[in-house]
Amino acid sequence: MSAYSLTKTRFREGLWEGLLVAETGATAPPEIGVTLNDRPVRGVTVIKAAEEGRWAVEIPVPVEAVGDGVQTFLITDTAAEVTLDSFTMIAGEPLGEDIRAEMALLRAELDMLKRAFRRHCLETT
Repeated sequence: MSAYSLTKTRFREGLWEGLLVAETGATAPPEIGVTLNDRPVRGVTVIKAAEEGRWAVEIPVPVEAVGDGVQTFLITDTAAEVTLDSFTMIAGEPLGEDIRAEMALLRAELDMLKRAFRRHCLETT
């Protein structure tokens, strides 16, 4: 178990940002590692915040991660070999298929409700 916790603060303009907090009285941040498809993500920064035991973490999303499919980033404390957090990006055709399937299910349920309502109206008049 890691002596740190990481909480996402925002994800905007290709930059994932989070707040790293020491659970104990640690004064130095852990070595943060970020991987995408088992390859390291470059450009990760850990910046000391105003309060003791807190750091701002910034992870740039690499260009090769933008495209069709599901991309999962793992953020780890490399010394403790513990996953602190993760985030996922979904884009393109896989997302479209999911939305189309969900819409078809909603349409089928709506048609069933319309038939039941019409039947109810006919029976009560």
